[in-house]
Amino acid sequence: MISATPTPNQHQQKIRSITLLIIAEILAMSLWFVSAAILGDMSREADLTPGKQAALSSAVQAGFVIGALLSATLGIADRYEPRLVFAFFCLVAAIANALLLVSPIGGWIAITLRAITGAALAGVYPVGMKIAVGWGQKDRGLLVGMLVGGLTLGSASPHLLAYLGGAQWRTTVIIASALCVIAGLIVLAVNNGPFHVKSAKFNPSVITQAWTNTSIRRAYGGYLGHMWELYAMWSWIGVALALSFTQQMPADAATEFAKLMTFIIIGSGAISCVIAGWVADRIGKAELTIVAMAFSGLSAIAFAFTFGGPVWITVVVSLIWGISIIPDSAQFSVLVADYAQSDQAGSLLTFQTALGFALTIATVQLTPVIASAVGWPAMACLLALGPAFGIASMWGLRAKLSK
Repeated sequence: MISATPTPNQHQQKIRSITLLIIAEILAMSLWFVSAAILGDMSREADLTPGKQAALSSAVQAGFVIGALLSATLGIADRYEPRLVFAFFCLVAAIANALLLVSPIGGWIAITLRAITGAALAGVYPVGMKIAVGWGQKDRGLLVGMLVGGLTLGSASPHLLAYLGGAQWRTTVIIASALCVIAGLIVLAVNNGPFHVKSAKFNPSVITQAWTNTSIRRAYGGYLGHMWELYAMWSWIGVALALSFTQQMPADAATEFAKLMTFIIIGSGAISCVIAGWVADRIGKAELTIVAMAFSGLSAIAFAFTFGGPVWITVVVSLIWGISIIPDSAQFSVLVADYAQSDQAGSLLTFQTALGFALTIATVQLTPVIASAVGWPAMACLLALGPAFGIASMWGLRAKLSK
């Protein structure tokens, strides 16, 4: 029987391991939005079509889904040493990203490389969550919240690299790949926690609990509503901001300011993830997700009304949106881990992310197409439908864990 109260030595190991894991997550996930961050500069160099621009962004999601489905079905996160899995796929992702430097800009080889990067990251993010939940039970909301905060900061970092590097998009690619290699080395120094459980055998039927277990199904539903909005916003907020700012300032200045603000807007969610994790462990994880989705949905609608208006108003609304759109993400995962058997949590977490990112393939690809037809304000309102669905799904899980 594992004691819920860690020894002093375990407590020190926990702090050290979670800190290193978060750093590794930040560095590794810097690869996710590389193409989105440098898309404008690549397009000016190679005159990319809108379809190829969208494909470069959505290919990462497509690759992630394929990788996550294979991982969930084969039980990789539960059957093998998670630190080695994390490190190996960091190396694969870094190599695939670096090969963008020698492939035709925006061609199908580049799109395929982005898909391979996404598939490799399926062995990073869900596996990181598996390691994190092995270090706690009562504070899982905070632990995974900090990890998702790291993911958020890592996802925002390419926009900062692109801003600092100006039009030199190749520098951004090189730095992001190097950071991911470092992440793979760092995670090897992480220890597995006392609640880490390894699955003894391959059992693909585990993922059927996504339908048969009502609580897990509701958590999945909330996550899908959350993902409807999240990656479409993260992928295209820079483009939307640039267009909005252009109505109030010169185009070149608007583009550069949008790069900086995109980093700040996405990165601001890192702090809210940590705070939300602490709050969720006290008021309830389902309750936290409902509050966060209400704020993010309303922020999307507010963005629609401020689009093209005074820059400072659009910036404030966008910051609130960035702060509220991500902190619920960790809690959907924690709820799945709480309701799943310990030796099955990794597979169910991986399958959850696979379904969520499968949805984002459509939302990321269709967002610019729909926006060009109906305008960015209307598109922002459509994104608000996701949080509404998520709230409806999560309503039945309120206070359930405490009963």
